[in-house]
Amino acid sequence: MEMKNQLFGLVPQEVAVGMSGLEFLRGILEGRYPAPPFAEIADVWPVSVEKGQVVFEARPSSRFYNPMGLVHGGWLALLLDTAMGCAVHSALEAGKAYATTDLRTTYVKPVREATGRLRCEATLLHIGGRTASAEGKILDSRGALIAHGSETCQIFPIAKGGKDN
Repeated sequence: MEMKNQLFGLVPQEVAVGMSGLEFLRGILEGRYPAPPFAEIADVWPVSVEKGQVVFEARPSSRFYNPMGLVHGGWLALLLDTAMGCAVHSALEAGKAYATTDLRTTYVKPVREATGRLRCEATLLHIGGRTASAEGKILDSRGALIAHGSETCQIFPIAKGGKDN
């Protein structure tokens, strides 16, 4: 599923906080809820969502080139952060939110537009009451490793009125 026909926007917070992270992410995957606005600009989309396991795909483009004619590492970090954050989100109960507090990215191979579609697989490693951690890897269409990373997220309650508790 590419995001070509996908709607982009925000799910009202009072709706989002009333469901588990897995329900919310599956709603985006299935097109019942809009994808977040950044996904349209970054050209990333979910492919698979299970509790603690998510897969995203993305299309590198010359729009993301750095001065050396390679895809900027920040775009690859965005892809990893998206997938790893969603791996955490997929395990959250209703009324909980998360924010990335630490992101580590290791780049293995350069990426250009000609590299083609990338696949980012992320797995939840740990979830507690206040923090969670995940790891991820980006692969090219032949399965070669492009980059890998890990992240820590803060877990916190979020009120239906939109204010953090």
